[in-house]
Amino acid sequence: MADGLQKVKTSVETKTVEINPESGKSVEDERAALSMSEKASIQRPKPPAPEKPFFWRVIRFIQDQWFLIALGILIAIASQHQVPREQQKLKTTIVSYVCVSIIFLITGCTIKTQVLVDNCKRWKVHLFVQLQCFFVFSLIMFGVVSAAAMNRHFMDPGLLCGMLLTGCVATTISSNVVMTGQAHGTQALTVVESTLGNFLGPFLTPLLFKAYLSNGAWYTKVLPHETGGYAALYQRVFKQLGLSVFIPMAVGQVIQYLFPGPTRTVCAKYKASKLGSLALLIIIWQTYDQAFSSRTLKVLPASNVAFLVFMSIGLFSLMLVVSVVSARFWMGRADTVAMAYCIPAKTPAMGVPMSTVLFVGLSPALEARLQLPLVIFQGLQIVAGTVLTVPFKAWVDSEKKEDDGSNS
Repeated sequence: MADGLQKVKTSVETKTVEINPESGKSVEDERAALSMSEKASIQRPKPPAPEKPFFWRVIRFIQDQWFLIALGILIAIASQHQVPREQQKLKTTIVSYVCVSIIFLITGCTIKTQVLVDNCKRWKVHLFVQLQCFFVFSLIMFGVVSAAAMNRHFMDPGLLCGMLLTGCVATTISSNVVMTGQAHGTQALTVVESTLGNFLGPFLTPLLFKAYLSNGAWYTKVLPHETGGYAALYQRVFKQLGLSVFIPMAVGQVIQYLFPGPTRTVCAKYKASKLGSLALLIIIWQTYDQAFSSRTLKVLPASNVAFLVFMSIGLFSLMLVVSVVSARFWMGRADTVAMAYCIPAKTPAMGVPMSTVLFVGLSPALEARLQLPLVIFQGLQIVAGTVLTVPFKAWVDSEKKEDDGSNS
């Protein structure tokens, strides 16, 4: 009997429920209701953030797209006011050395030495870039020139030869490096490929240009038969590479090695990389200033200038698509962006002196016609490359987010 009473007492005690005297509900019920309300609040979407005033949206847009806005302003200024013709050479020399040196000094401070060394070992990428930049590009340009030359009354022969020269020169360096960094591409790979191309250019460009001229087409008759020596060309090109690329790059690497902490702080916190963008804007300005100051634009028929513009846009777009599609078969997005900037681009830093050195006795008018296609192409490629930094950056960042999500 006592055992039975003990069992009943135990069962009653286990069913005892604590009651909240204020609400009249059990504590367990209140906890359950509280947890349900917390889950509901978590599942309920957050209200949209209040829309910022129009003024602040404009400020944010200017902050995000300041480079494009500044580019448009500088092009407008260059179209209305140019440096006097007698000072054009001095202006080009100063900009070519000072601005390019600033770009590569900052690049040397931001890229690790081991990353540069690793990209130098990628010989398959070297072949991939240089074959397309020199041979594929020049073959396509030769086809365009041959088609345009079918009508002798359509294009100026000097411009046709200048188009051939444009297809044979190497890629540019400074704008490629800056824009690849802005698009979050592999900047070290761009440095290596652009520098290698400019090393090969003085040797490959004359051979390719002379090979395409050897067909004896009517437009080649405008060029003098006597060729110039290459010693002056080599001296000028390698002097500029050494003083504006290699020495600033090496100094930047030394600064990064000796003062890693302060260098990282200056480059990241104080946005020292913006100096490279400002230097690139000055380079773009001098290119357009040179183009607008040339009287050739006023002398040539409007149809010839329009053909050069649309040909440059079409050829750049074609090589851009070819480089991106072919690179995506075996490269990541960051490397593909580097290819997209290296392969379609052309440098006037080597092409312009090349036109004056290859032939002896060029008239100023013919010399200007040889250089004009390259100047127009470079101006358009910089504008296109600047616009492409926005979608390329979003494309590369989306891949990084996907990789981070899969790793987590």
